[in-house]
Amino acid sequence: MSRPFPDDPFLRGNYAPFPLEGEIHDCVVEGEVPRELDGTLYRNGPNPQFAPRARYHWFDGDGMIHAFVFRNGRVTYRNRWVRTARFSLERAAGEALFGGLADMAKTDVRAAATSPNAANTNIVFHAGRLLALWEGGLPHVLDPRTLETIGPFDFHGKLVGPMTAHPKIDPETGEMLFFGYSFTPPFLRYHVVAKDGTLLRSEEIEVAVPTMMHDFITTREHVIFLVCPATLRLENIEKTGSPLGWEPELGTRIGVMPRSGGSRDILWFEANPCYVFHPMNAYSERGRIIADVCRYPRLPLFDAGDRADGMEDLKAKLTRFTLDLAGGTVKEEALDDLSTEFPRLDERRSGLSYRHGYAGGLVPTPSKASGFNAIAHYDLQAGRRRMHVVPEADAVGEPIFVPRTPTSPEGEGFLLAVVYRGSERRSDLVILDAENVEGEPLAKVRLPHRVPFGFHGNFAPGI
Repeated sequence: MSRPFPDDPFLRGNYAPFPLEGEIHDCVVEGEVPRELDGTLYRNGPNPQFAPRARYHWFDGDGMIHAFVFRNGRVTYRNRWVRTARFSLERAAGEALFGGLADMAKTDVRAAATSPNAANTNIVFHAGRLLALWEGGLPHVLDPRTLETIGPFDFHGKLVGPMTAHPKIDPETGEMLFFGYSFTPPFLRYHVVAKDGTLLRSEEIEVAVPTMMHDFITTREHVIFLVCPATLRLENIEKTGSPLGWEPELGTRIGVMPRSGGSRDILWFEANPCYVFHPMNAYSERGRIIADVCRYPRLPLFDAGDRADGMEDLKAKLTRFTLDLAGGTVKEEALDDLSTEFPRLDERRSGLSYRHGYAGGLVPTPSKASGFNAIAHYDLQAGRRRMHVVPEADAVGEPIFVPRTPTSPEGEGFLLAVVYRGSERRSDLVILDAENVEGEPLAKVRLPHRVPFGFHGNFAPGI
């Protein structure tokens, strides 16, 4: 018999689990859904099916996929948990069996032989496969229409180790580039998947210390590894319950590797200690690399005081690293003073010079915000930020850009974001004109229930 969930900040409000799977065949829409939107928006996030065994962390919950299908101005919605081995084992047991990131030592002996892979962080469509991602294990293939889980995927036996939740798809070649990090040597591996889904190449990357590397950056010519001092040491589990530690004395190291090179070809840059969950984009220009990231002064969300009571700890600022490849120097420049996260761009400019970027933003309010309360549009050429601010009780998710047509100019299209309506305890999918984010939404797709705060998603045209 399931136990009640405890009163924990990461299980309260819109962090609270949503226990139902289902489908809405024709969603209620306010406004008009643009007819150019034809495809499916997939969004992934944690949604625990059972009360935790010990301290819970937002990153622990079972992955639940939310899918919005756009056809001829109408929208269909469905949601479904990813049936990982972890999920199935706990469902059979009728209780949680795994300790979480805050207390890994509390894992039940019945789960010792099962991967803790929650498949809860991102979801991408590549080479005909819909992949639910979690950075500590293999991707899971899902049916793109029903969301049924087909199973874990190791690229036909070629993938050794885990896959990041943040692969990059090259808009020119169609290749998917990704990495995986590990507690044990080799601490870092880099992989290249061809446009047809074949794993072409794997490289071991030499780093001195295992770290939690959530994301990385690629350009047309280079791969950029962000080695921040969020270390992973198994001996920490006995002390704090978590392997994660913050060792700022190590500094941050930024490794730049030629796309055709290997570990020995990496040029390393030394930077001030910081943490980066997510970059916006990077590109090469006249012997330099320009990399725009959401930079934290330290690792957030893992100290005892960093629980989810408001967003005080999420103070990343959009920052530009300029890496001089000849001089070996790095320059840091704050691009904005707004607290931002979940940066995105027009993915057709991924790894290339670009003008437009988007992010969730936190605008100060008289009361404590329950989440990001604004969608920011950065015109990096004009040096201008515009915002769509939601009512005080509401909170926005990651803004995902969809071009109006495949050949539309950069930035001409739509922003799709899940918005929690705090006063109504339910969610909308909001569609904004990406060139006029301050304006009223073009459409609001109304859901009768909450979509719990989650992480990342992507739009798959024609699916």
